[in-house]
Amino acid sequence: MDWTILWWVIAGVLIIIGLVGTVFPALPGVPVIFAGLLLAAWADGFATVGWGTLAVLAVLTIISVIIDLLAAAFGAQKLGASPRAFWGATLGAMIGIFFGLAGIILGPFIGAVVAEFASGRGARQAGRSGYGAWVGVVIGTAAKLAIAFLMLGIFVLKILFA
Repeated sequence: MDWTILWWVIAGVLIIIGLVGTVFPALPGVPVIFAGLLLAAWADGFATVGWGTLAVLAVLTIISVIIDLLAAAFGAQKLGASPRAFWGATLGAMIGIFFGLAGIILGPFIGAVVAEFASGRGARQAGRSGYGAWVGVVIGTAAKLAIAFLMLGIFVLKILFA
């Protein structure tokens, strides 16, 4: 029995899960996409997509992880947020996942605002921190999506022009 088709199907499922995970903050989207692309390359015996291309995709994955870790913190920090606001934004993003698109968009903002209020900071600073965290999450998500589609484009072009 030829298992190649099964490996390609699993790789495709991983890529789809990774794309969903790129938008949902609690899921490691781009690393899952990389795992799917690596599995697809392996299923082909690395004949079409070799180690050089995979190294480029790995570097893009690392950049995406760094962006994911720093985006909300940088956005909040630029507007004077406390470290507690960063963790509030992160928790808000994770809880927001369970409330659909509105929760994903508003979760980081609400989390940062609540954390700032809990720190004893005023409404003005809490609002600024929430806004900064929200902008950071949105910009980080857009950057991760761009990297994800760049990775997919590189992989597909490598297959088409091999």
